[in-house]
Amino acid sequence: MDAKALKSELTYKAVRSSGSGGQNVNKVASKVVLYFDLEASSVFSEEEKELLRAFFSNRLNKKGVLILSSDESRSQFRNKALVTQRFLELVEEGLKEDKERKPTKIPKAVKRKRLENKRKNSEKKANRKPPKID
Repeated sequence: MDAKALKSELTYKAVRSSGSGGQNVNKVASKVVLYFDLEASSVFSEEEKELLRAFFSNRLNKKGVLILSSDESRSQFRNKALVTQRFLELVEEGLKEDKERKPTKIPKAVKRKRLENKRKNSEKKANRKPPKID
């Protein structure tokens, strides 16, 4: 994944933020919204796009655009850096292939112990019954 080429495809928009900042909130657009058009991206191959489409399935809008925002900081520059970093981490996570799970083998001693406990329990309960008189 080429981070530099990927960053060049991002679009940012600064909007007014809510939260801490006092009167500054009403004057400064410190919240940063990141837009990434997955369908129009030339950085990823079709297989990678398919992986990302599945990973971002809840986050993509109908046009296939990913929208992330950050208003953690009072600085627009810091928010832009935070949202970009979060985007790159998400893309990295989305492209990561899951390892195939190998089922663990149950040891013979564990099976033997389980069957032994079942047998003992069965005998214990059988001994509780009244004897049969024929």
